Amino acid sequence: MQPLLERYARVDFYDEFADGDGVPRSHYVGLARTLRSIDWSDFQHRVATVNAVLLQRGVTFTVYADARGTERILPFDLIPRIVPGDEWSLIKRGIAQRVYALNAFLADVYGKQRILADGIVPYDLVFSSLFFNREMIGFKLPHDIYIHVSGVDLIRGRDGTYYVLEDNLRTPSGISYVLENRDVLKRSFPRLFEHYQPLPVDDYPFRLRRALTNAAPFGNVEPTIVLLTPGIYNSAYFEHTMLARRMGCELVEGHDLIVRDNIVYMKTTKGTQRVDVIYRRIDDDYLDPLYFKADSSLGVAGLMDAYRAGNVVLANAVGSGVADDKAVYPYVPAMIKYYLGEDPVLPNVPTFDCNDELQRRHVLGHLDELVVKNTNQSGGYGMLMGPSSTRLDREKFKLAIEANPREFIAQPIIPLSCHPTIVGEGIAPRHIDLRPFVLYGAEIDVPACALTRVALQDGSLVVNSSQGGGSKDTWVLD
Repeated sequence: MQPLLERYARVDFYDEFADGDGVPRSHYVGLARTLRSIDWSDFQHRVATVNAVLLQRGVTFTVYADARGTERILPFDLIPRIVPGDEWSLIKRGIAQRVYALNAFLADVYGKQRILADGIVPYDLVFSSLFFNREMIGFKLPHDIYIHVSGVDLIRGRDGTYYVLEDNLRTPSGISYVLENRDVLKRSFPRLFEHYQPLPVDDYPFRLRRALTNAAPFGNVEPTIVLLTPGIYNSAYFEHTMLARRMGCELVEGHDLIVRDNIVYMKTTKGTQRVDVIYRRIDDDYLDPLYFKADSSLGVAGLMDAYRAGNVVLANAVGSGVADDKAVYPYVPAMIKYYLGEDPVLPNVPTFDCNDELQRRHVLGHLDELVVKNTNQSGGYGMLMGPSSTRLDREKFKLAIEANPREFIAQPIIPLSCHPTIVGEGIAPRHIDLRPFVLYGAEIDVPACALTRVALQDGSLVVNSSQGGGSKDTWVLD
C-alpha cells in the first residue's frame, strides 16, 4: 500500500495544503487523514472513473486552434481545494466592493463621466477601448445595473496575500465546472467528505435566476427569461445548456427571437411569446447586425432598439467590457476610492501601463523578468512569460509594444500558490488560482461557488484550460 501523501514534496511557494514544516494546515487535517488511508492504485482508479463520467456527461470545452480536435474534457483533479470561512469572508468583501465600484464606473462613463472629468481615469484610455460602446452613452438601465454576472480571478502570492489578477465582466464562464465537479466528486468519491460539510454550490442556478428576475423592466415580477447562446460550436455550449435547464428557462439562438415594434419575442410552437430578460452569452459585436457586425447571424436584428427602448434587459449590459479592459485594470483601486470612499480590500497585482512613456521604457528594458499581456486578448493568449521566453519572443513583443503601446500592460511575476495535484504516476504541487462568481440583483450576492484552476504542467503559471490547465472542486467552509 502506497499512501498518497508520501509522494508529496514541499515547495518554495505558498502551499495551500501545508505550512513551511510540511504540516497540514488546520482546515486540511481531516482531508490529510483521509488521503493517508487511500492506496495509490485505488486513487488512480477513481481518477479514471471520474474523468470518464465527465466525458460521458459532455462536460467539455472547445479549443478552436488545436489541430488535434476541438472537443476536449477539462481535466479534473480529485484533491479538493479548501477555503476556510475567515478567508472566504475576506474574499466576499473584497470582490463585492470591487463589483460595486466597477458597476459605478460603467454608469459614470456612459453617463456624466465625472471620473474622467476629474482626471482619475484618462479620457483617451476609455474612448480608445475596443469594448467602449458609444451607443450606451446617455442610456439609463433599469436599476442602474450593468454587471449582473461576473467572475473575479484571484491569485495568492508567496506570503499568502490574495491579489485580484483580472476582472471578467462580459460573459464569464466556468460555473458549469463548479457544479459538475462537486456532483461527480460526491457520487464517485464520498470518502473525501468524511470530515467536511462544504457550503453547497447547487443553489447557484436559483440565485442566478433570482438576480435576472430582479433585472427585469420595472413592474414585471414574473418575467420571461431566456439564455441566448451562439450555438453548439461555442466553447461554453455545455455550460449554456446546463444553466438554462437548471434555471428553468429557454435556451435560444438568434434565429429563435424576433423584434416587432421594439419588443422582443420568442418563437414557440404556440406562436410568439414576449421576452423580458436575455442572459446573453454572445459578445457585443454579434448581438445585432443593424448596429454592430452586419454579417452576424448569431444575434437578433432590432435587439438594440428594443433594449434602448427599455422593453428588454440584456445581462450583462452592452458595453460592460470597457470596465474589464486590461488597460483599465490598474485604475480599479482608484475607482474604489473615488466611488466608495474606501481602500481596496483586495489589492491589484502591481501593473505597468505601456501607454505611459516612463513605464514603457521600464517594461522594454525588463522583458525577461515580466509578464506582458495584450489588453485585447484573454484565455492565456497574447501573453509573454518573460523568464521562460526566447530572445525572438521578446523581440516580437518589443516591436509590438512600440507600435501599439495602448494594447499592452506588464506585471511582475507573482509566484502563484500551490496545491497537491495528481500528475502522471504521483502527486505533486501545482500552481492554482481562484475564480469566485458574483451576482448583482437586488444586492451583491457572492455564492460559495468558486472555480479553482490548476496549471498541470510542472512549473507553469498559466492555468487557463486552453493552455493545458485543469480544475479542482473548491470547498468553502462555513
